[in-house]
This record gives sequence, structure tokens and C-alpha cells, in this order.
Amino acid sequence: MIGGKKNIFITIEGGEGSGKTTQSQLLSEYLKKKGFKVLLTREPGGSVLAENIRNIILDPRSDIVPLSELFLFEAARAQHIKKLIYPALKMGKVVVCDRFIDATVAYQGYGRKLNLELINKLNLIASVGLKPVLTLYLDVLPFNGLSRAKKLNGEVYGYDGDRIERKSMRFHEDVRTGYLKQAKKYSKRIKIVKTQKTAEKTHTLIKNIVDRVL
Repeated sequence: MIGGKKNIFITIEGGEGSGKTTQSQLLSEYLKKKGFKVLLTREPGGSVLAENIRNIILDPRSDIVPLSELFLFEAARAQHIKKLIYPALKMGKVVVCDRFIDATVAYQGYGRKLNLELINKLNLIASVGLKPVLTLYLDVLPFNGLSRAKKLNGEVYGYDGDRIERKSMRFHEDVRTGYLKQAKKYSKRIKIVKTQKTAEKTHTLIKNIVDRVL
């Protein structure tokens, strides 16, 4: 409990091109129609500093070693939670976040092969122990997701997409493995949503899950 009100913190996870941004927006609008006050945010990002860190991380010109990348994500998270997420929860808002701690496990742990124990400790420190009441993992095959993501980001970062999208197919397959293992380990919190042919159909699956939780 924060400020005497129930914390409703929902995260949406998924690999590149899984439709997280679209589904986060659709879910936020759905919750607003149900009468909730909603904060829609993302990681890395949200606060001014965290958005600047995001730009560094995604820039294809950035030469960042895996450990430095991990610390950048955690620094952005600490700022994000302190400046945006906790104040919103204290006000009784529902917080919908595009990616959170599970992304760090999947990308930096399974993708970059960094120590999982270290990642979990840093996640705990940076998040001040905050955990989502519900995490929706949008599952899509890496090849299909990457094709979509690179098409969307091509105009911004070039044909090959941003710095993360340019990683090998094996990297993105390992990321998916990480997400699926997280979902199995935390099955009460993480719900797997198989992405459908249309955003509307995927949104319907998400609404059914969220309605049961709320």
C-alpha cells in the first residue's frame, strides 16, 4: 500500500516488434474508460534523464560494453521510479509501463550473458523493491518481430534499426528464451499473451486478463 491506496502497477513486456507500445496505449485508454487515472510510461525513459539515457542506449553509434549497458538501464530505472512511478502510485494512479525489470533479465541476462544474480540484485536496488501486480508478456517469434520493428524504426535509425535491433537473430532468440523462463518462474505475475494478426485481437486478450486482476 502507498498513501493508503492500492498499488496498481502493470508492465508490458516483449521482444522487438511485439507491439508493446501499441498495447500499452490501448490498455491505458481502456483503463481510463473504466474510470481509472492512468500514467503511461516506458523503460528506459519516462523522466528527462532516463529519456536521455534511452537515446544513448539505442543510438547505433554508441559503443557500449554489456556491463556499462546494464548500469545505464539501472540508472534510468532508479530515476524513473523516484521521479515518476512512485509519485503516480501515491496519487492512486494506475501505472502502465512499457518494459521493466523482466526486460533487463531477458536482454542483459539471457541476451548479453551477464550474471543473473547480479542483475536481480541491481534490479532490486534500482526499483526499491517495487514489483508489478501484473506483467503481460507479448510473445512473438523474433524473425517476425524484428522485421516489423526495423520497418518502423528504419526512418529514425537507418534501415537496420536501432542498436538493439541490429543484434544477431541468436541474440533475440536468447532474449525470448529469457522471457519464457521468467514467465514460467513467476507464473502468477507474468501472463503470456500470444500476439494475434491484429492489434485489436491482441488487445482483447489483454483486456480479459486485466479485468480478472482488477
